Amino acid sequence: MYNHLCASDARTRHLAGQAVESLQSLCGRAPDVVARAPGRLEMLGGHTDYNEGFVAAIAIEQATVVAAARREDAIVRARTDREGGQAEFDLRRLDAGPWGAWWDYVAAVAGELQREGCAPPGADIAIASDVPVGGGVASSAALEVACAIALSTLAGCTVEPEALALLCQRAENDFVGMRCGILDQFACVFGRPDRVMWLDCRTRERRLVEMGAAGLRFVVCDTRKPRELVDSAYNERRQQCERAAGCLGVAALRDVDLRMLEERAHLLDETLLHRARHIVSENERVQAGVAALEAGDVEALGELMNASHVSARDDYEVSCAELEAMRNAALAAPGCHGARLVGAGFGGCVMALVDASTVDEFAAQTAEEYEQETGLTPEIFATRAGDGAGRVRVR
Repeated sequence: MYNHLCASDARTRHLAGQAVESLQSLCGRAPDVVARAPGRLEMLGGHTDYNEGFVAAIAIEQATVVAAARREDAIVRARTDREGGQAEFDLRRLDAGPWGAWWDYVAAVAGELQREGCAPPGADIAIASDVPVGGGVASSAALEVACAIALSTLAGCTVEPEALALLCQRAENDFVGMRCGILDQFACVFGRPDRVMWLDCRTRERRLVEMGAAGLRFVVCDTRKPRELVDSAYNERRQQCERAAGCLGVAALRDVDLRMLEERAHLLDETLLHRARHIVSENERVQAGVAALEAGDVEALGELMNASHVSARDDYEVSCAELEAMRNAALAAPGCHGARLVGAGFGGCVMALVDASTVDEFAAQTAEEYEQETGLTPEIFATRAGDGAGRVRVR
């Protein structure tokens, strides 16, 4: 059994209530387990995780909740409150997938649990979530982790937190085909309220850093621009980084600093040089950002976030017109200290660091300017560092 119990706040109670009600509608039974996993924001560290680098991230308040009841056969029936409705698959025939649909994530973690000797039984599963889908805030990791906790509990297995995060990463890599690093799953599992998780993605060393400046909020600005071709482009960026590391004679770009990159730049073509420069400079920004965070230096932190975005846009080339329009609107709005795209890019969300006292005014002005520029109606909401994944006690 996964031991961490999530705090019973109003948001969690609401989502759990929705999931339990949906499960009862699906199968007429109360759940045997309810599990929750949050989305995440990387404050700094875009694309550094699969280069064995450093990240600084939070678990956000928005989360996915899974209510699950054991079945006596090998069938999983899953229902979501999102578009796509209901799915059914046989745990004995996971080789029939992936199906290119949301339930691939459920099947993927079930398959990984089987391989780890923790074979889950059939289950009826209901899912409720307020994590934006396709926004770059780890909606897939939240679903994976919540399902892994629920299914392993039904199987009667104890899975330690780090093993759980790594299992979910493998599920996304091997079954779904998205070659993500460990950032999303580790932030979902190890995030804690009012703390930023610093993570060394090579050694998996981590620490929770208290925010030294009060009165700030992370504001998520969803462009509502679908992330087209993100999987293939993401995997392409990873391959480019691996090629750059090989050309530079190192195991991973984590092993390169800016001086080395400058000295060996002649070994790389222009594209690989740009990709490497983003990763190398972003690792340095993570370390500087944690220092600024601990010192309560909001202006320095905002400048680092801005530099991170420019690097992701110009060197890593993962921005788009909608992300640029959103970020420009955010930077012009009241109380904004910095803003950057989050997640894989190519659409999705911009994260802004905003004074808590100006959040409403910031959101209204940013939304108005973005809609005038693009014709798209955004979704903008404030969040803060929240609790990591765990079981939910339902009374």
